[in-house]
Amino acid sequence: MTFPVALRALALPLFVLVALPQVTPREAAAQERAGGARPKVNAASEAAKETAKEAAKAGATKSDAAKPDAAKSDAATPDGPKSADDASVAGKPEGKPGARTDNAGTSAGVLALLPADSVTEHTADIDGRPLAYTATAGTLNLYGQSGERTAAIFYTAYVAKGADKTASAGRPVTFVFNGGPGAASAYLHLGLVGPKILDFGPSGRDGANAKLVDNPQSWLGFTDLVMIDPIGTGWSRTAKADDAANFYGVRPDASAMAKAIALYVAHNNRAGSPKYLLGESYGGFRAAKTADALRQEQGLIVAGIVMVSPLLEGRLIFGASRYPLGAALQLPSLVATELERRNAFSREAMAEADRFAMTEYMTTLAGAAPTGEAAAAFYARVAQMTGLPLDVVTRSRGFVRDAYLKQLRESDQAVVSRYDATLVAPDPYPESLSDRGPDPVLDGFTRAYGGAFAAYARDQLGFKTEMTYQLLATDVNGKWKWDNGGGSSRNQASVSDDIRELLALEPSFRLMITQGYSDLITPYGVSRYVVDHLPPSLAAGRVALKLYRGGHMHYTVRPSRLAFTADAKAFYAAATGWDAKQTD
Repeated sequence: MTFPVALRALALPLFVLVALPQVTPREAAAQERAGGARPKVNAASEAAKETAKEAAKAGATKSDAAKPDAAKSDAATPDGPKSADDASVAGKPEGKPGARTDNAGTSAGVLALLPADSVTEHTADIDGRPLAYTATAGTLNLYGQSGERTAAIFYTAYVAKGADKTASAGRPVTFVFNGGPGAASAYLHLGLVGPKILDFGPSGRDGANAKLVDNPQSWLGFTDLVMIDPIGTGWSRTAKADDAANFYGVRPDASAMAKAIALYVAHNNRAGSPKYLLGESYGGFRAAKTADALRQEQGLIVAGIVMVSPLLEGRLIFGASRYPLGAALQLPSLVATELERRNAFSREAMAEADRFAMTEYMTTLAGAAPTGEAAAAFYARVAQMTGLPLDVVTRSRGFVRDAYLKQLRESDQAVVSRYDATLVAPDPYPESLSDRGPDPVLDGFTRAYGGAFAAYARDQLGFKTEMTYQLLATDVNGKWKWDNGGGSSRNQASVSDDIRELLALEPSFRLMITQGYSDLITPYGVSRYVVDHLPPSLAAGRVALKLYRGGHMHYTVRPSRLAFTADAKAFYAAATGWDAKQTD
């Protein structure tokens, strides 16, 4: 999940509060030129621009108008795209080099800084054997009814060689995105699934000296991968800066993502491949909404979804720590953190924490404040389980989550991260009574994913642009439209009904949810509660909840990443019956 005005914790949590991309002077100049030449990439790129100009003179609305998807583009309304047909793409089929034949010459602005799609060939050792693959870094273009390009969505695709991309191939393709709203896909890309991974050194948090290394456990071993950056993140931009907010909402975001996926599927002959979605944090929420948009607007059915630390029910997260049920669902994550601190973590101890949280703890909080010996015994037990000072537990009447971040390590003048409460950092404001500093995970070492990906795309994937890669924006969360997301605010955001309908409408659909024990952004207790309350007739054998040591981005912990990857591989094999060894 995710991500995040200070892009930080749950005050704007997991949903990395995102914002409008920062525009560099060079980008601003490109906006002003409104039609200026894009940076020269190669001869093919220049030829493509000339072709586009000739098509424009001939009165063509799009140089790829012959493509069915390009021809049936509906108008984007002031409220943003209402369906996936509000957008279309012009692009070379994945795996074939050459410049895009779009109308970039007539739709300039900052999009003129985007180069032609880059296609490169690679080989990696994955699962103990060499695997040849094709990498494509490029963009999918969205158009309005006028035929003008309104936005470009950046993506990176990895396709294993020897995997026939026709309907008979059977090899899955997974579409990957992060959350925020406002986070680019570099987290999951370089943190979990891609052929390269960012190594943060022995401490696991040294962002200054992080190095990009081979990922022998890349998911490319069992599924092709397409990483997508939503509008306002990565190198995905609108042609006009003022139009970006039209995409900042649950429904328009899902429709745009669904259209991008449909375009990739059509241009790369993947209609017959099992299609999966992988989303982290808000990206898990986005995955459920996008699956619905794919079915209703694009006629595409997903085979399964993998959610990493997802937002499932806003009412059980935002402000929930003040209520008995919310506090009970969050308590086990606090206990897990204390067990890790004492080197006493075990699944048996966590099972006892789960039991206590949903029985004695919750019922005590729900009733009148305990008194006498009963109060002393109850508060002492909560203090012992969480590691909090007894006076803090007593003063808060057992509702301890909000006091946890600041008070747990106050004597050391240190704070813990909402994203992984086992990670402690010096408190930059020790004199403050509240937690007000940057988050050690979100605002710390994980920011290195942005610079690492920009360099990787330039140097190894051949995608060279002067545009700034936006790992996290800074202002969009406040503009996000939660309507049609199950409510008018994030507190009412819900995908429980979406999950039920996916399970009911598609008998082969499968769902895997993964969580880190010490995640305080989206505590694992919330996901367990949602899963436990799905109808057994729908969920039995089809919905799995997997727990790992670590926090919101539990894949940054190497043993957890390896375990997660093994579980994911088994999930795909059970759902599709496809054997990864079929790939040459």
